[in-house]
Amino acid sequence: MLANDVAHVPYSKSEHNQRMQEKIGRSRKSIEFKHQNISAVLKGLGEDWIPGYKPAFHFQMTLVDAVVRWLARNPSWLARNPSTRPESGLSEASLIWVGPPPTHSNQPPPQELEQTFKIARKFDVAARDERNRTLGRAGEECVLGHEHAMLKNAGRDDLAGKVRWVAEEEGDGLGYDIASFTIDGRPRLIEVKTTNGWERTPFQITRNELTVADQRRTEWCLFRLWNFSRQPKAFELYPPLDAHVSLTAITFQASFY
Repeated sequence: MLANDVAHVPYSKSEHNQRMQEKIGRSRKSIEFKHQNISAVLKGLGEDWIPGYKPAFHFQMTLVDAVVRWLARNPSWLARNPSTRPESGLSEASLIWVGPPPTHSNQPPPQELEQTFKIARKFDVAARDERNRTLGRAGEECVLGHEHAMLKNAGRDDLAGKVRWVAEEEGDGLGYDIASFTIDGRPRLIEVKTTNGWERTPFQITRNELTVADQRRTEWCLFRLWNFSRQPKAFELYPPLDAHVSLTAITFQASFY
């Protein structure tokens, strides 16, 4: 059902539920609630879920293991090509909805948040998204189109023509992915982090990216793109990043004296 929903293929929840009742002998409400549990697991895994099955928490970790096993047996799901990119080039790219970043004041209930993050930590969702080059590249291309559209809409065609996808042209070592401009012409260095999950899905950031963010504070920003497989939304974070997120060292380089 989720695959059909993402692909905009019609399907029937009620027919699926009826088939499940016949197969496993459970009630309609029991099956619906289990689907809500699965939505909560997918949320913790930084994945999309079926609309209408609102995530319901307080489930056993065995359900998480079952969903992860399915993802392992179906690697094409995580590696699927996002369908959000414009087919006719950057000239038809549209603006991405950019809202406020997550804060303490708008976070979910503590128990729900803790269970979600427990799943994300156990299965290293941030590292998985970082390794998914198809997702990362598509996100960068989407933001590139957004920057073009933003500048063109502001009447700055001169600046729009100078926006560069530096990660594609020069590689990932610069500490940012896109070199753009503000409407008044100031440099705008954008590091893009993309997920199909919700806005609080953890992400990875490298030491080099943090260094560039610190050295070029007035120019650098992190563009967090979320809900990417459906309707991309975003928020921006500006240095110092530790004012917005908790930065945790997960690896260390070992050198001989």
